[in-house]
Amino acid sequence: MNVIYSSAHFWILAYPAQQGFELFDKETFRTVFLQGAHAWHFRHAMEDIPEDERDEETIDAFLDDYCAESARPIVFH
Repeated sequence: MNVIYSSAHFWILAYPAQQGFELFDKETFRTVFLQGAHAWHFRHAMEDIPEDERDEETIDAFLDDYCAESARPIVFH
Protein backbone atom coordinates (compact mmCIF):
# COMPACT_ATOMS: atom_id res chain seq x y z
CA MET A 1 0.00 0.00 0.00
CA ASN A 2 1.28 3.46 -0.92
CA VAL A 3 -0.24 6.83 -0.06
CA ILE A 4 -0.25 8.67 -3.37
CA TYR A 5 -2.38 11.65 -2.32
CA SER A 6 -3.14 13.23 1.02
CA SER A 7 -5.06 16.40 1.79
CA ALA A 8 -7.07 17.66 4.72
CA HIS A 9 -10.10 15.83 3.31
CA PHE A 10 -8.93 12.77 1.33
CA TRP A 11 -6.36 10.05 0.97
CA ILE A 12 -5.73 8.02 -2.16
CA LEU A 13 -4.04 4.74 -1.40
CA ALA A 14 -2.52 2.62 -4.17
CA TYR A 15 -2.37 -1.17 -3.92
CA PRO A 16 0.02 -2.16 -6.73
CA ALA A 17 -0.22 -5.92 -6.08
CA GLN A 18 -4.01 -5.77 -6.46
CA GLN A 19 -3.84 -3.12 -9.20
CA GLY A 20 -6.28 -1.03 -7.19
CA PHE A 21 -6.90 2.24 -5.42
CA GLU A 22 -8.70 3.06 -2.21
CA LEU A 23 -10.30 6.48 -1.87
CA PHE A 24 -10.77 7.54 1.74
CA ASP A 25 -12.87 10.55 2.75
CA LYS A 26 -11.43 11.75 6.07
CA GLU A 27 -14.39 14.00 6.92
CA THR A 28 -17.24 11.54 6.50
CA PHE A 29 -15.27 8.31 7.02
CA ARG A 30 -16.35 6.91 3.65
CA THR A 31 -14.22 4.60 1.55
CA VAL A 32 -14.33 2.92 -1.82
CA PHE A 33 -11.93 0.36 -3.27
CA LEU A 34 -11.42 0.45 -7.03
CA GLN A 35 -9.98 -2.50 -8.89
CA GLY A 36 -9.84 -3.67 -12.48
CA ALA A 37 -11.73 -1.50 -14.97
CA HIS A 38 -12.88 0.89 -12.23
CA ALA A 39 -9.26 1.52 -11.17
CA TRP A 40 -8.24 2.00 -14.81
CA HIS A 41 -11.00 4.58 -15.38
CA PHE A 42 -10.17 6.36 -12.13
CA ARG A 43 -6.46 6.60 -12.99
CA HIS A 44 -7.22 8.01 -16.44
CA ALA A 45 -9.78 10.46 -15.05
CA MET A 46 -7.13 11.75 -12.62
CA GLU A 47 -4.61 12.04 -15.46
CA ASP A 48 -7.16 14.01 -17.50
CA ILE A 49 -7.19 16.82 -14.93
CA PRO A 50 -5.06 19.53 -16.57
CA GLU A 51 -1.68 19.98 -14.90
CA ASP A 52 -2.33 23.66 -14.12
CA GLU A 53 -5.59 22.74 -12.31
CA ARG A 54 -4.13 20.01 -10.09
CA ASP A 55 -4.48 21.82 -6.80
CA GLU A 56 -5.94 20.44 -3.59
CA GLU A 57 -9.33 22.11 -4.08
CA THR A 58 -9.82 20.69 -7.59
CA ILE A 59 -8.62 17.20 -6.72
CA ASP A 60 -10.72 17.07 -3.53
CA ALA A 61 -13.82 18.19 -5.47
CA PHE A 62 -13.14 15.47 -8.06
CA LEU A 63 -12.72 12.85 -5.31
CA ASP A 64 -15.89 14.00 -3.54
CA ASP A 65 -17.86 13.60 -6.78
CA TYR A 66 -16.22 10.24 -7.44
CA CYS A 67 -17.10 8.96 -3.95
CA ALA A 68 -20.60 10.44 -3.84
CA GLU A 69 -22.51 7.36 -4.95
CA SER A 70 -20.14 4.46 -4.44
CA ALA A 71 -18.30 5.08 -1.16
CA ARG A 72 -19.47 3.26 1.92
CA PRO A 73 -19.23 4.39 5.54
CA ILE A 74 -16.49 2.87 7.65
CA VAL A 75 -17.87 1.07 10.69
CA PHE A 76 -15.77 0.90 13.82
CA HIS A 77 -16.31 -2.04 16.16
